[in-house]
Amino acid sequence: MREVYLDYSATTPTKDEVINEMLPYYKEAFGNPSSLYGPGLRAKEGLTNARQQVADLIGADPKEVFFTSCGTEADNWVLEGVADAMKEKGNHIITTAIEHHAILHTCMYLKKYHGIDVTFLDVDEEGFVNPEDLKAAITDKTILVSIMMINNEIGTVEPIKELAKIAKERGVLFHTDAVQALGNMPIDVKDLDVDFLSMSAHKIYGPKGIGALYKRKGINLPSFVHGGAQENRKRAGTENTAGIVGFGKAAELARINLDEHIKHSKELRQYMWDLINEKIDKVRLNGPKDFDKRHPGNLNVSFSYIEGESILLLLDAAGVSVSTGSACSSGSLDISHVLASTRVPMEVINGTVRFTVGDFTTKEDIDYAVDALSKVVDTLRKVSPVTGKEGW
Repeated sequence: MREVYLDYSATTPTKDEVINEMLPYYKEAFGNPSSLYGPGLRAKEGLTNARQQVADLIGADPKEVFFTSCGTEADNWVLEGVADAMKEKGNHIITTAIEHHAILHTCMYLKKYHGIDVTFLDVDEEGFVNPEDLKAAITDKTILVSIMMINNEIGTVEPIKELAKIAKERGVLFHTDAVQALGNMPIDVKDLDVDFLSMSAHKIYGPKGIGALYKRKGINLPSFVHGGAQENRKRAGTENTAGIVGFGKAAELARINLDEHIKHSKELRQYMWDLINEKIDKVRLNGPKDFDKRHPGNLNVSFSYIEGESILLLLDAAGVSVSTGSACSSGSLDISHVLASTRVPMEVINGTVRFTVGDFTTKEDIDYAVDALSKVVDTLRKVSPVTGKEGW
């Protein structure tokens, strides 16, 4: 049985070049980067090089890059740190209704336990934020705007530069969760004029357990982890040296191969969408209809009359890995907050599957996956109690 992985937005395989770069930091250069003898100095050199590589990918100064354990930690650090540092100025944060839970849950925590007022901006049916809504939401108590660069479910690319400009004109700090955008589109933090940007290595063919936060020079952000002088006294704890080095190499490869990666992903994404439409009826594309305005490898598709979880399980039995549009991965059967916010009809919202292609995806993989998908959909519709009812 062929195995086809189509969930690159969940995580990516670690590239061989990345693994090879990491290995010496488990053996020869295993020292603590804070130590002043040979093994420690070699580890420190690895950190310095990786920080430059990550900075180069986003157009930042390496002194503006702070390593974290993941993108979720970076998001938490910004929201909680700004709420603490800016409490004399105000207590209002603005975000969107379709953010990753790393943002939404942290905002709810700040609202419940720290008295932070949070505005969740609505989006249109393709997931786009209306800049005029942001303008109207900012008050003299607003201390931070946090809007993701690319939505992780439906792939919408938000107009971050325009939104950041609106915040800056009102003297408000701006953060973007760029976990899905990193390595999938050009990013220049200076051109975007954002104050904070969250990243994660495992979305760009790097290791898990390592992320980073870009913090614009001159902005005060309190330490998030206390107990040491690491990360310029901003995040204590002995550094995950091998992971950081792996992140650096993955960032270097992403920068060098960016155009090729985007072209490859877009071609396979289009090929898959055309095949799905050819072989399966009653399908709905969620997110931007203009493919140039969405993640280059993302297809979020609803299939009428059937459940996404059933599609996922039967595809898995056929060797095809995908994810659903619902929150089943968290152990919940709740519908996707993103799909609900973009007003996907309730009649079809549960029949949603997210496909994402990547560097190792081939046309043969797509052929196999869509053939299996067609059979799965046909099988499930034959036993569906609602087959034949209109759900559009």
